[in-house]
Amino acid sequence: MKIAFIGLGNMGGGMAANLVKAGHEVNAFDLSEAALGAAAEKGCETFTDAREAVAGVEAVVTMLPNGDIVRAVYTDTVIGNAPADAVLLDCSTIDVTSARDVIAAAEAAGHDMVDAPVSGGIAAAEAGTLTFMVGGSETAFMRAQPILQAMGKAVIHAGDAGNGQAAKICNNMLLAVHMIGTAEAFAMAQKLGLDPQTFYDISSVSSGQNWSMTSYCPVPGVGPKSPADNDYQGGFATALMLKDLKLAMEAAGTAHINPRIGALAKELYEAFDAAGNGTRDFSAIITEYS
Repeated sequence: MKIAFIGLGNMGGGMAANLVKAGHEVNAFDLSEAALGAAAEKGCETFTDAREAVAGVEAVVTMLPNGDIVRAVYTDTVIGNAPADAVLLDCSTIDVTSARDVIAAAEAAGHDMVDAPVSGGIAAAEAGTLTFMVGGSETAFMRAQPILQAMGKAVIHAGDAGNGQAAKICNNMLLAVHMIGTAEAFAMAQKLGLDPQTFYDISSVSSGQNWSMTSYCPVPGVGPKSPADNDYQGGFATALMLKDLKLAMEAAGTAHINPRIGALAKELYEAFDAAGNGTRDFSAIITEYS
């Protein structure tokens, strides 16, 4: 299949490379010359004009920073230049309203389209083990599924347009809450005289067990290898977690719900980011309790 891939950043570069590995012909576009160079080394054909990249393709995949850019790319570049029968897949993490508006515009132009944000981070993007949460019609999902499977380990249909984004931001709000709670529990246990490994051994098989503890422990040297073992470098940056929490609070407002714990998590990550920790992994918030 001939696929255009727009947005070759930390996530998109690895995703596009996995499409090539799966046997697809990939037209790659990014504003960064370095990103284009890396894509070319992975077997992509690179373009400096996005309209040329989407011409004649069977599918378009985008991985972009925010909703405004997604709207602009689809309005100005993809719709009207990609073939009307091309399936469109936006894998960016953006607000639900933008996702639904863009899909409506794409469908009006004759396209099948899904919003398919990811969970898994840079390492998973490179390894092809991402999880995709997909919103869109059943027809669009079925067309998008084999493309997403080439880049991930799990592809889950979340329902109608925008539901992929809804699933992503709800999941990451819960992740932020779990990580803060896990960090506080480890910090308190240590202050009370418990060895971190001992507390892990107990809590990881008790009612306090959660993914932030057993798969992504914020304490160096405890549990499986995580960014904590690399001075909180790599993984999922605090700034990205904060972005998702802001999207979650925006969505909560439109849904008329008051997520008090989620709002507190946002406040804590805002303060942590403002203190210069935006590039550190979000698990580094444990250092606030030392």
